[in-house]
Amino acid sequence: MLTSDQKGAVAETAIVHAAIKLGISVYTPVAEGGRYDMIFEVGSRLVRVQCKWAPRHGDVIVVRCYSTRRSCDGLLRRLYSADEIDAFAAYCSDLDRCYFLPLETFGKRSAIQLRLAPARNNQKAGLNWAKDFEFAATLGRRGAIAQLGERPDGIRKVAGSIPAGSTLQPPSDGGGSGPQRTPRPTGPPPG
Repeated sequence: MLTSDQKGAVAETAIVHAAIKLGISVYTPVAEGGRYDMIFEVGSRLVRVQCKWAPRHGDVIVVRCYSTRRSCDGLLRRLYSADEIDAFAAYCSDLDRCYFLPLETFGKRSAIQLRLAPARNNQKAGLNWAKDFEFAATLGRRGAIAQLGERPDGIRKVAGSIPAGSTLQPPSDGGGSGPQRTPRPTGPPPG
């Protein structure tokens, strides 16, 4: 049986291996004790990553989103904040798979449950499917995180049109206040 330190070491090495296989540069701190374990360079972004060992319990992978340490008052649990990390990377040894979980998606949870199979009570809303958070799905070339970019003014953007079904059209007279949104035609084609 592995100790928690050994599980952490196995998880970190598996996560580094999986990230590098996807072409992601990985950087690690020189000293221990910080709130993140490594930094991923994803495109032009640096992402602070906290690594977790994620056990499988039946059809669910559980990622614990807190740290614990002993004190004179017993065990202290502490959640991670956006000031400390940007994402969790979790390794499930039962499946030999890594998962990338952006903190902005999951907020201040003490645990994240990733489903491997449908819930027995037929619940469909609010489920987090494990396959949607695998490294290849989130960090791969076509993954959502890889599409996320930074504008010069620091505002994040994702490819696509807003609202859905609209496109940016430049003004026809060359003046005005910049590109205008023009709805796409929704009816049948003319003629």
